[in-house]
Amino acid sequence: MTPTDDWQPSALERERAAYRRSRTIRSGIVAGTSTTVLLVAVSLLVVTSPGWPRVKETFFDWDKALDSFPAVLQGLWLNIRIMLVCGVIIAILSMLLAVMRTIRTPVAFPLRLFATAFVDLFRGLPLLLVIFLLGLGAPALRLSGVPNSALFWGSTAIVLCYAAYVAEVLRAGIESVHPSQRAAARSLGLSYYQTLRRVVIPQAVRRVMPALMNDLVSLQKDSGLIAVLGVIDAIQAARIETARDFNFTPYVVAGFLFICLTIPMARFTDWLARRQGFQGAGGNL
Repeated sequence: MTPTDDWQPSALERERAAYRRSRTIRSGIVAGTSTTVLLVAVSLLVVTSPGWPRVKETFFDWDKALDSFPAVLQGLWLNIRIMLVCGVIIAILSMLLAVMRTIRTPVAFPLRLFATAFVDLFRGLPLLLVIFLLGLGAPALRLSGVPNSALFWGSTAIVLCYAAYVAEVLRAGIESVHPSQRAAARSLGLSYYQTLRRVVIPQAVRRVMPALMNDLVSLQKDSGLIAVLGVIDAIQAARIETARDFNFTPYVVAGFLFICLTIPMARFTDWLARRQGFQGAGGNL
Protein backbone atom coordinates (compact mmCIF):
# COMPACT_ATOMS: atom_id res chain seq x y z
CA MET A 1 0.00 0.00 0.00
CA THR A 2 1.40 3.35 -1.01
CA PRO A 3 0.99 6.50 1.08
CA THR A 4 -1.49 7.87 -1.45
CA ASP A 5 -3.90 4.92 -1.10
CA ASP A 6 -5.24 6.02 2.28
CA TRP A 7 -5.22 9.74 1.50
CA GLN A 8 -8.36 11.61 2.50
CA PRO A 9 -9.21 15.27 1.86
CA SER A 10 -8.97 17.53 4.84
CA ALA A 11 -11.99 18.92 6.63
CA LEU A 12 -11.36 22.33 5.07
CA GLU A 13 -11.22 20.82 1.58
CA ARG A 14 -14.47 18.92 2.18
CA GLU A 15 -16.08 22.11 3.42
CA ARG A 16 -14.97 23.98 0.31
CA ALA A 17 -16.27 21.22 -1.96
CA ALA A 18 -19.63 21.24 -0.19
CA TYR A 19 -19.79 25.03 -0.52
CA ARG A 20 -19.05 24.85 -4.25
CA ARG A 21 -21.75 22.20 -4.72
CA SER A 22 -24.28 24.29 -2.84
CA ARG A 23 -23.43 27.35 -4.93
CA THR A 24 -23.80 25.32 -8.13
CA ILE A 25 -27.19 23.98 -7.04
CA ARG A 26 -28.32 27.44 -5.99
CA SER A 27 -27.24 28.94 -9.33
CA GLY A 28 -29.11 26.21 -11.20
CA ILE A 29 -32.29 26.80 -9.20
CA VAL A 30 -32.13 30.56 -9.74
CA ALA A 31 -31.47 30.16 -13.47
CA GLY A 32 -34.28 27.64 -13.88
CA THR A 33 -36.74 29.75 -11.92
CA SER A 34 -35.97 32.96 -13.79
CA THR A 35 -36.21 31.18 -17.15
CA THR A 36 -39.54 29.60 -16.22
CA VAL A 37 -40.97 32.92 -15.06
CA LEU A 38 -39.87 34.61 -18.28
CA LEU A 39 -41.33 31.88 -20.49
CA VAL A 40 -44.62 31.91 -18.58
CA ALA A 41 -44.84 35.70 -18.82
CA VAL A 42 -44.16 35.71 -22.57
CA SER A 43 -46.61 32.84 -23.13
CA LEU A 44 -49.35 34.62 -21.20
CA LEU A 45 -48.69 37.82 -23.14
CA VAL A 46 -49.06 35.97 -26.43
CA VAL A 47 -52.09 33.79 -25.66
CA THR A 48 -54.04 36.66 -24.05
CA SER A 49 -53.54 39.02 -26.99
CA PRO A 50 -56.68 39.81 -29.02
CA GLY A 51 -55.35 38.30 -32.24
CA TRP A 52 -54.06 35.02 -30.76
CA PRO A 53 -57.04 32.84 -31.86
CA ARG A 54 -56.53 33.93 -35.47
CA VAL A 55 -52.76 33.43 -35.27
CA LYS A 56 -53.20 30.01 -33.70
CA GLU A 57 -55.58 28.94 -36.45
CA THR A 58 -53.27 30.22 -39.20
CA PHE A 59 -49.82 29.21 -37.92
CA PHE A 60 -50.36 26.44 -35.35
CA ASP A 61 -52.99 24.14 -36.83
CA TRP A 62 -52.12 20.65 -35.56
CA ASP A 63 -54.04 18.80 -38.28
CA LYS A 64 -52.38 20.88 -41.00
CA ALA A 65 -48.98 20.21 -39.41
CA LEU A 66 -49.55 16.46 -39.54
CA ASP A 67 -50.74 16.60 -43.14
CA SER A 68 -47.78 18.66 -44.36
CA PHE A 69 -45.09 16.96 -42.29
CA PRO A 70 -44.23 14.14 -44.78
CA ALA A 71 -43.78 16.53 -47.71
CA VAL A 72 -41.71 19.01 -45.70
CA LEU A 73 -39.59 16.19 -44.27
CA GLN A 74 -38.90 14.86 -47.76
CA GLY A 75 -37.83 18.35 -48.80
CA LEU A 76 -35.57 18.60 -45.76
CA TRP A 77 -33.76 15.46 -46.90
CA LEU A 78 -32.83 17.37 -50.05
CA ASN A 79 -31.46 20.21 -47.90
CA ILE A 80 -29.35 17.73 -45.96
CA ARG A 81 -27.93 16.22 -49.14
CA ILE A 82 -27.13 19.68 -50.49
CA MET A 83 -25.34 20.53 -47.25
CA LEU A 84 -23.27 17.33 -47.30
CA VAL A 85 -22.27 17.47 -50.97
CA CYS A 86 -21.62 21.22 -51.00
CA GLY A 87 -19.75 20.98 -47.70
CA VAL A 88 -17.22 18.53 -49.14
CA ILE A 89 -16.69 20.59 -52.30
CA ILE A 90 -16.42 23.81 -50.29
CA ALA A 91 -13.78 22.26 -48.03
CA ILE A 92 -11.62 21.23 -50.99
CA LEU A 93 -12.04 24.45 -52.98
CA SER A 94 -11.54 26.75 -49.99
CA MET A 95 -8.38 24.92 -48.95
CA LEU A 96 -6.95 25.36 -52.45
CA LEU A 97 -7.81 29.06 -52.40
CA ALA A 98 -6.31 29.53 -48.95
CA VAL A 99 -3.07 27.83 -49.95
CA MET A 100 -2.86 29.88 -53.16
CA ARG A 101 -3.31 33.09 -51.19
CA THR A 102 -0.47 32.19 -48.82
CA ILE A 103 2.10 31.32 -51.50
CA ARG A 104 4.61 34.17 -51.64
CA THR A 105 6.93 33.12 -54.46
CA PRO A 106 6.87 35.45 -57.51
CA VAL A 107 6.20 32.59 -59.91
CA ALA A 108 2.92 31.87 -58.11
CA PHE A 109 1.65 35.44 -58.43
CA PRO A 110 -1.05 34.51 -61.02
CA LEU A 111 -2.44 31.91 -58.62
CA ARG A 112 -2.43 34.38 -55.75
CA LEU A 113 -4.09 37.01 -57.95
CA PHE A 114 -6.79 34.56 -59.05
CA ALA A 115 -7.52 33.47 -55.48
CA THR A 116 -7.69 37.07 -54.28
CA ALA A 117 -10.03 38.09 -57.10
CA PHE A 118 -12.23 35.05 -56.48
CA VAL A 119 -12.55 35.79 -52.77
CA ASP A 120 -13.18 39.50 -53.30
CA LEU A 121 -15.82 38.83 -55.96
CA PHE A 122 -17.92 36.23 -54.19
CA ARG A 123 -17.61 37.80 -50.76
CA GLY A 124 -18.89 41.04 -52.26
CA LEU A 125 -21.98 39.51 -53.89
CA PRO A 126 -25.05 38.49 -51.87
CA LEU A 127 -25.64 34.75 -51.99
CA LEU A 128 -29.22 35.19 -53.15
CA LEU A 129 -28.07 37.35 -56.07
CA VAL A 130 -25.51 34.73 -57.15
CA ILE A 131 -28.21 32.06 -56.99
CA PHE A 132 -30.43 34.14 -59.28
CA LEU A 133 -27.60 34.94 -61.71
CA LEU A 134 -26.41 31.35 -62.06
CA GLY A 135 -29.77 29.64 -61.70
CA LEU A 136 -31.51 31.82 -64.27
CA GLY A 137 -28.61 32.84 -66.51
CA ALA A 138 -26.23 29.88 -66.77
CA PRO A 139 -28.79 27.40 -68.21
CA ALA A 140 -29.34 29.81 -71.12
CA LEU A 141 -25.74 29.19 -72.23
CA ARG A 142 -26.57 25.52 -72.94
CA LEU A 143 -23.08 24.39 -72.03
CA SER A 144 -22.22 20.96 -73.41
CA GLY A 145 -21.95 18.29 -70.73
CA VAL A 146 -23.10 20.61 -67.94
CA PRO A 147 -26.48 20.02 -66.25
CA ASN A 148 -29.08 22.74 -66.69
CA SER A 149 -31.08 21.87 -63.58
CA ALA A 150 -31.87 24.54 -61.01
CA LEU A 151 -30.56 22.24 -58.28
CA PHE A 152 -27.11 22.05 -59.89
CA TRP A 153 -26.71 25.79 -60.45
CA GLY A 154 -28.20 26.72 -57.10
CA SER A 155 -25.76 24.39 -55.37
CA THR A 156 -22.93 25.82 -57.49
CA ALA A 157 -23.79 29.33 -56.29
CA ILE A 158 -23.71 28.16 -52.67
CA VAL A 159 -20.32 26.50 -53.21
CA LEU A 160 -18.78 29.58 -54.82
CA CYS A 161 -19.95 32.02 -52.14
CA TYR A 162 -19.16 29.82 -49.17
CA ALA A 163 -15.77 28.81 -50.55
CA ALA A 164 -14.78 32.49 -50.55
CA TYR A 165 -15.66 32.89 -46.87
CA VAL A 166 -14.22 29.58 -45.70
CA ALA A 167 -11.00 30.24 -47.64
CA GLU A 168 -10.42 33.36 -45.54
CA VAL A 169 -11.00 31.39 -42.35
CA LEU A 170 -8.49 28.76 -43.43
CA ARG A 171 -6.01 31.41 -44.56
CA ALA A 172 -6.19 32.99 -41.11
CA GLY A 173 -5.51 29.59 -39.58
CA ILE A 174 -2.54 28.96 -41.88
CA GLU A 175 -1.01 32.35 -41.17
CA SER A 176 -1.50 31.86 -37.42
CA VAL A 177 0.98 28.97 -37.44
CA HIS A 178 4.32 30.32 -36.23
CA PRO A 179 7.02 30.58 -38.93
CA SER A 180 9.33 28.51 -36.74
CA GLN A 181 7.09 25.51 -37.45
CA ARG A 182 7.78 25.83 -41.16
CA ALA A 183 11.48 26.42 -40.57
CA ALA A 184 11.74 23.37 -38.33
CA ALA A 185 9.97 21.20 -40.89
CA ARG A 186 12.19 22.41 -43.74
CA SER A 187 15.31 21.86 -41.62
CA LEU A 188 14.26 18.23 -41.21
CA GLY A 189 14.24 17.82 -44.98
CA LEU A 190 10.52 18.17 -45.68
CA SER A 191 9.55 19.76 -48.96
CA TYR A 192 7.22 22.75 -49.19
CA TYR A 193 4.28 20.47 -49.99
CA GLN A 194 5.12 18.08 -47.15
CA THR A 195 5.45 20.98 -44.73
CA LEU A 196 2.00 22.23 -45.65
CA ARG A 197 0.40 18.80 -45.57
CA ARG A 198 1.99 17.40 -42.41
CA VAL A 199 2.80 20.45 -40.29
CA VAL A 200 0.98 23.65 -41.23
CA ILE A 201 -2.48 22.58 -42.41
CA PRO A 202 -3.23 20.19 -39.49
CA GLN A 203 -2.46 22.95 -36.98
CA ALA A 204 -4.36 25.56 -38.99
CA VAL A 205 -7.52 23.46 -39.28
CA ARG A 206 -7.43 22.60 -35.58
CA ARG A 207 -7.24 26.25 -34.61
CA VAL A 208 -10.14 27.41 -36.79
CA MET A 209 -12.39 24.38 -36.32
CA PRO A 210 -15.04 26.26 -34.27
CA ALA A 211 -15.30 28.91 -36.99
CA LEU A 212 -15.59 26.20 -39.64
CA MET A 213 -18.38 24.54 -37.69
CA ASN A 214 -20.22 27.86 -37.54
CA ASP A 215 -19.96 28.09 -41.32
CA LEU A 216 -21.36 24.55 -41.57
CA VAL A 217 -24.36 25.57 -39.46
CA SER A 218 -24.91 28.58 -41.73
CA LEU A 219 -24.58 26.34 -44.80
CA GLN A 220 -27.28 24.06 -43.46
CA LYS A 221 -29.69 26.99 -43.19
CA ASP A 222 -28.70 28.75 -46.42
CA SER A 223 -29.28 25.57 -48.42
CA GLY A 224 -32.94 26.57 -48.28
CA LEU A 225 -32.27 29.59 -50.49
CA ILE A 226 -32.33 27.42 -53.60
CA ALA A 227 -36.10 27.32 -53.15
CA VAL A 228 -36.22 30.61 -55.07
CA LEU A 229 -35.32 28.62 -58.20
CA GLY A 230 -38.25 26.26 -57.73
CA VAL A 231 -36.29 23.37 -56.25
CA ILE A 232 -38.59 21.45 -53.91
CA ASP A 233 -36.69 21.53 -50.64
CA ALA A 234 -38.24 21.94 -47.20
CA ILE A 235 -39.12 25.60 -47.74
CA GLN A 236 -40.57 25.08 -51.21
CA ALA A 237 -42.54 22.06 -49.97
CA ALA A 238 -43.94 24.22 -47.16
CA ARG A 239 -44.85 26.89 -49.72
CA ILE A 240 -46.71 24.35 -51.86
CA GLU A 241 -48.62 23.02 -48.85
CA THR A 242 -49.46 26.57 -47.77
CA ALA A 243 -50.84 27.43 -51.22
CA ARG A 244 -53.52 24.74 -50.86
CA ASP A 245 -55.54 26.60 -48.22
CA PHE A 246 -53.38 29.61 -47.27
CA ASN A 247 -52.60 28.13 -43.85
CA PHE A 248 -49.02 28.94 -42.86
CA THR A 249 -48.50 26.03 -40.46
CA PRO A 250 -46.19 24.21 -42.94
CA TYR A 251 -43.70 27.07 -42.59
CA VAL A 252 -43.67 26.51 -38.83
CA VAL A 253 -43.10 22.79 -39.45
CA ALA A 254 -40.17 23.57 -41.76
CA GLY A 255 -38.70 25.96 -39.20
CA PHE A 256 -39.04 23.34 -36.47
CA LEU A 257 -37.22 20.74 -38.57
CA PHE A 258 -34.40 23.17 -39.36
CA ILE A 259 -34.06 23.95 -35.64
CA CYS A 260 -33.87 20.23 -34.85
CA LEU A 261 -30.84 20.05 -37.16
CA THR A 262 -29.23 23.35 -36.23
CA ILE A 263 -29.34 23.26 -32.42
CA PRO A 264 -27.28 20.04 -32.01
CA MET A 265 -24.71 21.38 -34.46
CA ALA A 266 -24.59 24.72 -32.62
CA ARG A 267 -24.13 23.02 -29.24
CA PHE A 268 -21.35 20.88 -30.69
CA THR A 269 -19.71 24.04 -32.00
CA ASP A 270 -19.88 25.62 -28.54
CA TRP A 271 -18.37 22.52 -26.97
CA LEU A 272 -15.62 22.47 -29.55
CA ALA A 273 -14.90 26.17 -28.96
CA ARG A 274 -14.61 25.60 -25.21
CA ARG A 275 -12.33 22.65 -25.83
CA GLN A 276 -10.18 24.70 -28.18
CA GLY A 277 -10.02 27.40 -25.52
CA PHE A 278 -8.06 25.01 -23.35
CA GLN A 279 -6.08 23.25 -26.06
CA GLY A 280 -5.54 26.13 -28.48
CA ALA A 281 -2.38 28.21 -28.57
CA GLY A 282 -0.34 25.11 -29.29
CA GLY A 283 -1.41 23.40 -26.06
CA ASN A 284 0.22 25.98 -23.84
CA LEU A 285 -2.91 26.66 -21.77
